[in-house]
Amino acid sequence: MRKLVVWNLMTLDGYFEGTKPWDIDFHNLVWGPELQKYSEQLGEEGDLLVFGRKTYEGMAAYWPTAEENDNIKQYMNNTAKIAVSRTMKEPGWNNARIVSDPVSELQKLKEQDGKTIFIFGSAELCDAMLKAGLVDEIRICLVPVVLGAGNPHFKAATAQRPLKLLEATPLKTGAVILRYEPASAA
Repeated sequence: MRKLVVWNLMTLDGYFEGTKPWDIDFHNLVWGPELQKYSEQLGEEGDLLVFGRKTYEGMAAYWPTAEENDNIKQYMNNTAKIAVSRTMKEPGWNNARIVSDPVSELQKLKEQDGKTIFIFGSAELCDAMLKAGLVDEIRICLVPVVLGAGNPHFKAATAQRPLKLLEATPLKTGAVILRYEPASAA
């Protein structure tokens, strides 16, 4: 059985991007050898990436022509990908397909053999998968900055979502990588 893992960078006040789409300059505050190595480890662990439409469009626009020539670029471009959308017609990125019903699709995929399935970014998709009880783990790189405004990673909920801390790893940049297991997955 495969795991579904959410991964994102988030500010101390809970934002995964600023007030405009792809306003993620705060990532530069913590990017360095440790986060690069961690990102490469994610590439070894997973074999499927799932994105909401907005995140997918940004990733598909960036990675095929990215100036980096490293393992992360290779992973992002070569790994199988799913874009969750009701409006997209063509994925426009290699090894990608479009899915309109992510709950049923991810339920099926989790039952198959394979490596970890990652959701990168995609806060609305993450919220839907949390509500459906499909998320096995949440991994957040907490960036030591207060942005003040932006798009929150965790959306408003009607009830608390208890989490169990699995690991906390501080980085030399001041960031902390947190690994949590939702109570429903425990």
